[in-house]
Amino acid sequence: MTTNTLVAQQRSKRPLSARLASTSKIVFLAIAALFTLGPVVWTILTSLQPPTESLGATPSLIPKDLSFESYKAVFQQVDMVLLIVNSALVTLLCAVGQMITAAMAGYVFAKIEFRGRGLLFGLVLATMMVPMQVTIVPVFMLIRGMGLSDTLLALILPAIPTAFGTFLMRQYFLGLPDELGEAAAIDGAGPWRTFFSVYAPLATPGLAIVGILAFNYHWNEFFRPLIMLISEKNYTLPLGLVTLQGNKGTGSVATILAGVVISMIPALFVFIFGQRTLREGLTAGSHR
Repeated sequence: MTTNTLVAQQRSKRPLSARLASTSKIVFLAIAALFTLGPVVWTILTSLQPPTESLGATPSLIPKDLSFESYKAVFQQVDMVLLIVNSALVTLLCAVGQMITAAMAGYVFAKIEFRGRGLLFGLVLATMMVPMQVTIVPVFMLIRGMGLSDTLLALILPAIPTAFGTFLMRQYFLGLPDELGEAAAIDGAGPWRTFFSVYAPLATPGLAIVGILAFNYHWNEFFRPLIMLISEKNYTLPLGLVTLQGNKGTGSVATILAGVVISMIPALFVFIFGQRTLREGLTAGSHR
């Protein structure tokens, strides 16, 4: 008797309720995948239409003729190289800055005793409940007072502190043994040496989570660049792609979506190469 036959017999012996539950899970996941991937597939297929075809009264889901004219039109209508460079610079500096500040703050809240630590940490967490729309005006006034309005620094500096990253790294450092710090103190290491030589290397998975999440957020960020930037030379990619819509939204749909597909490529690479690190970092605490 073959292995496939044994498996089939075992499945047939399962209760009807268990088989229905398994089937319902598969159907639910398939529907969820359809709703999730459907817009992405439509975006890619529409971007491969000729610009004239996408302007039709009844645009088709599947292109009649595959064409890369829309991708060529993107580079003709906007300076994609400049937009990508601006977005990459802002995103990388924000991600690195958040990794540094989150690691240092998380270590302090987790491993160093000082008066008012719990209250201060509570205040840091409270900032997560304040919408960005509430703080954007005060932040803009501070940036303008510093003479940094309409610059990339206006996007980078306010984004370096991160309450969520601080919370995540604090939880990660709490999972590391205190005996490591005590042993380093016996050897004469101070708090800084203990952090950089002992705890920071062990917190690499947590730092990777902060960096990946920061990259995905700031690469696709639109609201803050819309408020802070005026000159087109400083536009980031999401803000620059808006110009593809043309006057009163008369731009080609295929050209707009071609720009969207191009902007998705870096985030896709980060997901592909960083998903293992992200998964291991998120599940690390459950194994302790």
